[in-house]
Amino acid sequence: MNNLTIIDHPLIKRDLSILRDRNTNNHLFRTVLKRVASIMALEVTRSLKLREQKIRTPLEDTTGHVLAEDVIIVPVLRAGLGLVDGFLDFLPDAKVGHVGLYRDERTLEPVDYYSMFPTTLNKSLILLLDPMLATGGSGAAAITFLKKKGARHTQFVTLVAAPEGVQRLTTTHPDVHIFSAVLDRQLNAQGYILPGLGDAGDRMFGTK
Repeated sequence: MNNLTIIDHPLIKRDLSILRDRNTNNHLFRTVLKRVASIMALEVTRSLKLREQKIRTPLEDTTGHVLAEDVIIVPVLRAGLGLVDGFLDFLPDAKVGHVGLYRDERTLEPVDYYSMFPTTLNKSLILLLDPMLATGGSGAAAITFLKKKGARHTQFVTLVAAPEGVQRLTTTHPDVHIFSAVLDRQLNAQGYILPGLGDAGDRMFGTK
C-alpha cells in the first residue's frame, strides 16, 4: 500500500482510544476529533512547497517563507466537518469546499446530494477530509467529483481506514495519496470498520 501513510503518533493513539470508546459522549467526541485533526494536519502538510519572501525583522532584512500553493479543504459531509477546524488552525488562509454524500444501506454505494467548490481547484492542493474510509465508495466518488471540477492534486485524509477502502481508493485513483491515523482489520457485513468507532457522523452530532 504505497499510497498510504499511517501517522503514527502517541497522542493520536491516546485520542483514538477515546474516540473508539462507546461511552464517549458527543461533546467529548467532537473535541477529541478536532484535536486529532490538528495533529494530523502537521504531518499531512509536511511536504507543502514554500516560496522565499523578503521580510524585515526589528533589526534587519532577512528571508522568510510563504506557502507556494493554495490549499482547499473539502470535508465529505457530514462527518468530515469534524476535521475542518483542526486543519484551519494551521491553514487559516485555506478555502473550504463541500461535498455531500450518503451511503445507500442496501448497496453500500455512495449517493451524492450536494457539492460546492472554490473556482481554483485546478491550481490548488485539495485536502479531502472524511473520518472513515470504509468501503472506499464515498471517497472514490468525492475524488471523481473533484476531478470533474478540475482538481489535479488531491490528498485524502481519514482517521480510521479499512484495507478494503484503501484498496478501492488506490485502484480507482492511484494518483491520490491517503493519510490515516490507523489501518483497522476489516469491514463487517454491513460495511462498518472493525474494530472502528461506529458511525462518526452520528457520534459527532448525537443523531443515533
